[in-house]
Amino acid sequence: MSERLKKIKDQFEDLKIDAILIQNPINRKYISGFTGSSGILYISKNSSILFTDFRYIEQATKQAPDFKIINYMSKGLYEEINELIKKENIKILGFEGEHVSFSQYKQYTDKLNTSIIPIYNVVEKLRMIKNDIEINYIKEAAKIADKAFNHILSFLKPGITEKEIALELEYFMKKNGASDLSFSTIVASGAFSSLPHAVPRDKKLENGDFVVMDFGCIYKEYCSDMTRTVVIGKASDKHKKIYETVLTAQMLSLDGIRPFKQGKEIDKIARDYISSKGYGEYFGHGLGHAVGMEVHESPRFSINEEELIKPGMVMTVEPGIYIPEFGGVRIEDLVVITQEGIDNLTTSPKELIEI
Repeated sequence: MSERLKKIKDQFEDLKIDAILIQNPINRKYISGFTGSSGILYISKNSSILFTDFRYIEQATKQAPDFKIINYMSKGLYEEINELIKKENIKILGFEGEHVSFSQYKQYTDKLNTSIIPIYNVVEKLRMIKNDIEINYIKEAAKIADKAFNHILSFLKPGITEKEIALELEYFMKKNGASDLSFSTIVASGAFSSLPHAVPRDKKLENGDFVVMDFGCIYKEYCSDMTRTVVIGKASDKHKKIYETVLTAQMLSLDGIRPFKQGKEIDKIARDYISSKGYGEYFGHGLGHAVGMEVHESPRFSINEEELIKPGMVMTVEPGIYIPEFGGVRIEDLVVITQEGIDNLTTSPKELIEI
């Protein structure tokens, strides 16, 4: 039995359940290893079963050795689960409350012959702490992204469009070992760079533009995430002041990260500094978030985050300033929390680059 599966079963007594259904694709993959698009895990004290359909039987058998694989298409999923409920005398069955729709919940309560209760963040809490293998995968994803940034610097010039930059970053990362993107690449230039989650356009780069590039890739199911901002042409004093404020806020935050601090304590470092320079109203998002099999995980560096950061967590540190009608700056590194502080996985230069 894998350590992850054992940790789920060990929680049953505290959760006051006899079994649990796990259907969120990322959580299902994390616990079982199964990467197919159709499946649900049934885990009890005595059973570990992956229900899937005919298309994935062979794949599931290879990927999920700790689970008995059952094709639910012949009897039906609820009939199969009800047989287990009766056989194992399941009095209370948990399900992932944050991932099940109301319609799905109604089907559970209508068709399953036992008490059904929501359980929250059971797998997500396990996913917060990464082991050495997971961290090494994330490191490799971060290396690929760093190489992509170094590559894109020679590609940037006036007249190139945001879409062309995004496409080049994506092509380079996949050509150099990434299996996919962590998220849709963000490239935003000029005044449009004041939108934190801008979508690349056909707009061409011009002298005097800030260019924000936020991108990442997936390596062996694990994500990276980084952001760099450059200026096309000569940076003005206004460009420099905004950029230096963000850079200093980020460096202070990186220096202040220690295990067992609350996420909001780290967020406050950057927020206080940016506010002291008169830009507080232009920093409207959290300082960072955890990264793993998903690019946005818990915990976070944010105003209200009380979760303690711990060794083994992988977090972004990404302060930003966004001035409407002018532009924005974001600088983002990916770090591993260690016993002493951090291991910064992002190595790309952070001084202001003029193209």
